[in-house]
Amino acid sequence: MKTTEQVLTDIERRLVSTWASCAAETARMTSHTAAAAEGTGSPTPPAPSEQRSSLSTSWPHAFPLGQPSSTNLAKDFSAAAAWAATWRAWSTKHGVSLRTRTRRVHTTDQEFPTHLVVPDANHAARLCGRHWPQRLERGRRRAILLAECFPHLVEAGLLAATIAAVDELSEVDFELLCRAGAWFAKHDATGLTPRQVPIEGLHAKWLNHRLGLVRRLSARDDLGLLPPHPPRVHFTYLDPGHLAAGGRRHDSATIGDQALPAYQPRVVVISENKDTAIHFPELDGGVSIEGVGRGGAAIAALPWLPAAEHILYWGDMDADGLEILNEFRAAGVPARSLLMDLPAFEQWERFGTNVDARGRPLQARMPRPVPFLTDAEETLYQSLTAETWARHRRVEQERIPLDVAASAVRRIVGDIQAG
Repeated sequence: MKTTEQVLTDIERRLVSTWASCAAETARMTSHTAAAAEGTGSPTPPAPSEQRSSLSTSWPHAFPLGQPSSTNLAKDFSAAAAWAATWRAWSTKHGVSLRTRTRRVHTTDQEFPTHLVVPDANHAARLCGRHWPQRLERGRRRAILLAECFPHLVEAGLLAATIAAVDELSEVDFELLCRAGAWFAKHDATGLTPRQVPIEGLHAKWLNHRLGLVRRLSARDDLGLLPPHPPRVHFTYLDPGHLAAGGRRHDSATIGDQALPAYQPRVVVISENKDTAIHFPELDGGVSIEGVGRGGAAIAALPWLPAAEHILYWGDMDADGLEILNEFRAAGVPARSLLMDLPAFEQWERFGTNVDARGRPLQARMPRPVPFLTDAEETLYQSLTAETWARHRRVEQERIPLDVAASAVRRIVGDIQAG
């Protein structure tokens, strides 16, 4: 038998999967009403995908409450009766109805609730509370505007998906998105960079992050913009002989160019932190690469990387650092980790922290799939993301002395060669 908290979880789960479709249906009905009032007839009917996910098929919905078994009714009728009374009182208080079933108990007929019937998404949002009423209202306002300004979204059955995609945008960003979609629908941007697009308030980073949405609103598969400039990888030479001979210490490579480094590195250390890469101690045949964030595709594309005998990745001992390590391996970088397992964490946890760079608390979170981590690395990852973890959630790599990291590299290289 379910409690009110359990059923509210069920209601919110359904609301999560249907709220955008409900908002889209509101926009379609508003458009239909406006067209009828103006005497222009019905607008284009919704696409099949929109019809299948419409408000009418999502709500009302009956949520099962569970049923006391005949054995439990016979053994503890008072508990079952109290449960039924709780649901009757709760449904009356919140303005929702119950479906009931007659049960035979001790030679008498008793009515027990079987389902809670929620009539519509508005009611579901009020029951769930928190952000839901505002979220649903915002979705409907945006759906009406999108349907009016970009009717092809309705015709193509894309309105609900678009409402969900813009849900987290601020009002400023949503307004800018609509202006960008309208501009690209009417103008040819062939040959322009994102930075050169003449839309007030728009900047290149904003546009690069929302190209898919802008393409969808403008009904263009290709906006005609010039591709991003090829990525560059910055690295530091560590070989003492090269440096003693006056060779340059810092270098960079543009992906796609054929330029080779001053020497073919034997050992490559990819560092998540720029400072640790630049200041890494001397290392025979070594090069340290600035990993600077997620991804790894650019570094994986370096033509001289596969020829290195030893490739190591050194990042923060936190959930993000281990996810980045997983991403580098997924991109094709066959790196061993450096100081990124539970023994290393325990050794250096005295320098740990529980806040991020902005001073916000680091929280437990749902772990992501990390199929490219070793068992030892995944053990640390699962610990750092767990609700039950009561220790620090991050040890930043720059807190570990560089000579310790360099010694660890030499030890790893030596062990590999000895094996």
